[in-house]
Amino acid sequence: MLPTLRRKLEALAERRDELECLLADPGVAGDQSRFRALSREFAQLEPLAAALADERRAREDLAAAEAMRGDAELRDLADEEIVAAQARLAELDDTLMALLVPRDARDDGGLYLEIRAGTGGDEAAIFAGDLLRMYSRYAERQGWRVEVESASSGEHGGFREVIARVEGEGAYARLKFESGTHRVQRVPETESQGRIHTSAATVAIIPVEEDGEPIEINPADLKVDTFRSSGAGGQHVNKTDSAIRITHLPSGVVVESQTERSQHANRDKAMKRLRAMLAEAEAERRAAATAATRKLQVGSGDRSQRIRTYNYPQGRITDHRVEGLTLYDLPNVLEGSLDALVDRLSREHQADELSRLTHEG
Repeated sequence: MLPTLRRKLEALAERRDELECLLADPGVAGDQSRFRALSREFAQLEPLAAALADERRAREDLAAAEAMRGDAELRDLADEEIVAAQARLAELDDTLMALLVPRDARDDGGLYLEIRAGTGGDEAAIFAGDLLRMYSRYAERQGWRVEVESASSGEHGGFREVIARVEGEGAYARLKFESGTHRVQRVPETESQGRIHTSAATVAIIPVEEDGEPIEINPADLKVDTFRSSGAGGQHVNKTDSAIRITHLPSGVVVESQTERSQHANRDKAMKRLRAMLAEAEAERRAAATAATRKLQVGSGDRSQRIRTYNYPQGRITDHRVEGLTLYDLPNVLEGSLDALVDRLSREHQADELSRLTHEG
């Protein structure tokens, strides 16, 4: 490990000890917001402190085994213990390097999932519906909650546009690499001659902003329209103008909510999503300088990038950002078995970050 990376590790370990003292301070405990933030930071640094402690013990074991080699009767045993200690140190070196990767503070939280039909007409809308079902099934497996906040149905099924909120521990961390253009190759049900068509839908993953300083929005910058909902909620939604559409004039961002029975509740939901979208836009601007070199384009705003192809005739799914990431398990993936893809993308992201840290060092 490079000396500069070792110093970073030591600085983080010192920060963990500092946090332990702060959390024991009654003045900090009385400020619930600060206490929660410090507790979260402490919990994130605890695995690093534990790994450093394991490394110290492994070094002590190695030193003791090397000292034992001076005894001819114990030399064979010492050699075995030296090999074991060296293997353990190599393993801990990898662990510590991984723990150095900066953690996105938003990883633990939820997200807004936006899916829009792209090229392909009715087939693209049907595919957008398939993607929503795939992510919903995955969320069920993870124990997350999915709530559709806005939807525009396709004429022959699926959605021209659908926006859902996904709530659950670690939801954003698992799905943040899904933003981009998803392409499908299959024979549409309406195709009488059995020809394969290519259609597309775009996916955007926007983290829910729960903590930190809220985005300030000037009411004068908002254009608010009401309309009759076409969503769930019984007859009531079709008789009153309870649905809300908010346009943020400076950015042109438009959000809608129509799933609640009251106009006030729909406005509250729409404002939360607007704040999340504006916060994400700001994060994208900050990341623009470095995102061009990152394969996974997290935070780059590059949702036009073709990231994945779903090929039905071959039962194949290919992620174009990672060389060799092809699975012949399309039916199960569409049923929500996304872990093989998500895990590989997470490892690729970690490798990119480690490479960047090493070069910085």
